[in-house]
Amino acid sequence: MPHEPQPQPLDELDAEAVRTWSSLALAALGRAREDIDAINVYPVADADTGTNLYLTAESADRALDEAFGKAPGSTPDVTDATPPTSLAQAVRAYAYGALVGARGNSGTILAQLLRGVADVLGGEPAGPGGREPGRLLAQALTRAAEEAYGAVAHPVEGTMLTVAAAAARAGEAAGSAAGTAADVARAAYDAARAALAETPGQLAALGRAGVVDAGGCGLVAVLGALWQALSGQEPAAEPVRGRAVPVPQTPEPCAQEEGPAYEVVYLLEASEAAVGELRERLDGLGDSLVVVGGEGLWNVHVHVDDPGAAVEAGVVAGRPYRIRITHFGDERRRARGPRAQRAVVAVVPGEGLAGLCGEAGATTVLVRPGQAPAVAELVDAIRRAHAREVVLLPGGAELRAIAAAAAERARADGVRVAVVPTRSAVQGLAALAVHDPEASFDEDVVAMTAAAGATRYGELAVAERQSFTSAGICQAGDVLGLIDGDVAVIGPSLAETAVAVLERMLGSGGELVTLVLGPEVPDTLAEHLEAHVQHGHLAVDTVTYRGGRYSAPLLIGVE
Repeated sequence: MPHEPQPQPLDELDAEAVRTWSSLALAALGRAREDIDAINVYPVADADTGTNLYLTAESADRALDEAFGKAPGSTPDVTDATPPTSLAQAVRAYAYGALVGARGNSGTILAQLLRGVADVLGGEPAGPGGREPGRLLAQALTRAAEEAYGAVAHPVEGTMLTVAAAAARAGEAAGSAAGTAADVARAAYDAARAALAETPGQLAALGRAGVVDAGGCGLVAVLGALWQALSGQEPAAEPVRGRAVPVPQTPEPCAQEEGPAYEVVYLLEASEAAVGELRERLDGLGDSLVVVGGEGLWNVHVHVDDPGAAVEAGVVAGRPYRIRITHFGDERRRARGPRAQRAVVAVVPGEGLAGLCGEAGATTVLVRPGQAPAVAELVDAIRRAHAREVVLLPGGAELRAIAAAAAERARADGVRVAVVPTRSAVQGLAALAVHDPEASFDEDVVAMTAAAGATRYGELAVAERQSFTSAGICQAGDVLGLIDGDVAVIGPSLAETAVAVLERMLGSGGELVTLVLGPEVPDTLAEHLEAHVQHGHLAVDTVTYRGGRYSAPLLIGVE
């Protein structure tokens, strides 16, 4: 939990006030996280709204700290060593951090709210030489609500949007009455609390569950932190009505129509015109569409049944990265309630593999070739798994240090985490195949580790340039056959190289061959390899999967 400053009343908005607000908001969301998770029934009853808001605020707070330590500028990526001295620099860094770290529907909306605040406070000085701080803050809250509504494809009342709009109206009234910034913040906070209490009567899913909106509850905490930062007064400690009510209260109170099976989130570098077309395309693919950002950088969030199509739409619009695909499974039809006893988190290099592991019950982290996930992404996945015990499958030797760091951070949250040292996605599949949640944690980890270790792994790749390898000199365009991470074969084609790799791998025996085909590889290659195995190794079975976008041309596993 971050250190909570002891704010003193401030006469004007400045960078330090934003920094104090950020620290207090993060602390408030940290305290309320589990309570907010417990009342999360809309748009998906998956008990993660509090966690998503906290992780978004954590990213924003980290970016703000980096900006203070590195330099002024529109983002925290600048390298000047001068700390920011202006309100504009601080709010821009704060909004940027929320944008790049936004999690889930609620976190994405919070990021856009902060962007709206930054659009106003980042464009005009407050206090001497500028507009009155109270009026400026009121305008910022209004812009925030407007931009949040504009970012959601189909706004629904009774959500955090409603709470934001009520806060903005009250803030405008206080600002028009020549109130101070603290007066405006207090009016917005009080109005947000009142609006939150009315949400069960506005949204049927909330009324059936007897709870207030989870996202709105988090926004109330953020606005309370804003008032505290500007006034030095701590908000009342009593919980908002419905805040800690467990879900469900009665059998299946949150029953809702079957919805999309996947949540897809990614950052996108694209023009505003391309994003307009992207919104239309994604709106036709699913629901809960929220696209926030601007100036070339966007955070895209949508619920769909076809995650590949959602990512493909991003590829058409620009450059998507930090792609996260979460499988809801049966969580759409029931609230999570207490943590599960055990879960598996798998890092996978391909959309098809992500779907395959998701169907097997794993929480997945999708990575692109040559890009390693951040420690925070793995920690996020462990938290999303919502379990007391987590088995982490890193899927690559180069990712073991990142996985170990993520496990250490998750253990600080009270989660028991074990890292099974998988060095390839096929080893992860083998480990998942023997995963037994009914066994003891130690027995399960040992069995999964043994299955992964008993699986030799191969991979085919195309050489990009001439280079020296352990199998000799390759030329650009040659097909490289890797076995257990080392180049063992250099061939002219995928088919010939794959056969050579298979023969070497089966030379020491095997019972099952797993083939994972890349997106551009024809089915005929799999048929050719299956026939080869059947002809020369009668006792060996073969299974074939599609790795999907971002997977290697061919992965081979031999158990």
